[in-house]
Amino acid sequence: MSRIKLAIAGVGNCASSLLQGIEFYQTHSSDDSAGLIHPVIGGYRLEDIRIVAAFDIDRRKVGKPLEEAAFAPPNCTTVFHRELPSYGVTVQMGSILDGVAGHMGNYPDEQALRVADEQPCDTARVLKDSGAEVLVCYLPVGSEDAAHHYAQACLEAGVALVNCMPVFIASNPEWSEQFRKKDLPIVGDDIKSQFGATIVHRMLARLMGDRGVKLERTYQLNTGGNTDFLNMLERSRLTSKRISKTESVQSQLDVPLEKDNIHIGPSDYVAWQKDNKVCFLRMEWRGFGDVPMNVELRLSVEDSPNSAGIAVDAIRCAKLALDRNIGGPLHGISAVCMKHPPKQLRDSEARDLLERWIAGE
Repeated sequence: MSRIKLAIAGVGNCASSLLQGIEFYQTHSSDDSAGLIHPVIGGYRLEDIRIVAAFDIDRRKVGKPLEEAAFAPPNCTTVFHRELPSYGVTVQMGSILDGVAGHMGNYPDEQALRVADEQPCDTARVLKDSGAEVLVCYLPVGSEDAAHHYAQACLEAGVALVNCMPVFIASNPEWSEQFRKKDLPIVGDDIKSQFGATIVHRMLARLMGDRGVKLERTYQLNTGGNTDFLNMLERSRLTSKRISKTESVQSQLDVPLEKDNIHIGPSDYVAWQKDNKVCFLRMEWRGFGDVPMNVELRLSVEDSPNSAGIAVDAIRCAKLALDRNIGGPLHGISAVCMKHPPKQLRDSEARDLLERWIAGE
């Protein structure tokens, strides 16, 4: 098999976990290690992913070798595989645009972004020169202009896109049509962690419908201490994030809840939590005889490894679509991996659709 030549936009915690995971599974077989949904997709294993380019805007990462930048502040995710290879990749200065929230300057260096004093590179040119085939977008929430910049660069450079952030590109008909016309696959939008708040909330919501009870109201509140949670303290950056998370749960209900009866979104930044994300979930329903009942759940996960476990499948499916000359949004993998895919499906249906697609049916 050929290699998957991958570019990364945003060398934050998610990128760090992705890089660590690619190396981890080269020395730990899937037979005795947890975490892989698909050890092989279309003949591609994790070790077939080769990093050829990386972009960031932080002065502690720009100009540095990727293997060093992956552990540079403000990254704070769990280190489960410290030894990364020499990729031969220097982190390039990306275009800032709306990628940095204004309040970052009010927080210590080790917690917040610090913009490098460098001119942004020509993103499309770097992608072309590197030979990148797939770009994974890990920009901060609210970076709509910056996300569009990287999507446009992919179109110009002939690169597939895996959009892990809540800016609607794969699920936007105009953008998805541009990728279709260029015969470029796109997976998106807003990554749905391997076993996190969204997938648990979705499954419980669907289970209630299947068991004949009526969900009446629910909330999901999340706290965390990574840069993304710090970024989301600026509430104006959360519009698409709230839409993405709310629609993801609403899509599993036979009758969507009224706006006042569903609240899903980040709650607060707790610095000492670092990359640990804690979800507080409550669901109230009426069961047999209209008797009221409820469930409360507390979920604690490491946010970035939880994301990387899904990203490795999305990346390999994007490459497989390139091999098959398939352009535009990939519905099966998007419905499995993303909160806001072009088409919402029940998770069991999405999984079946994806398995058939991988098998070439």
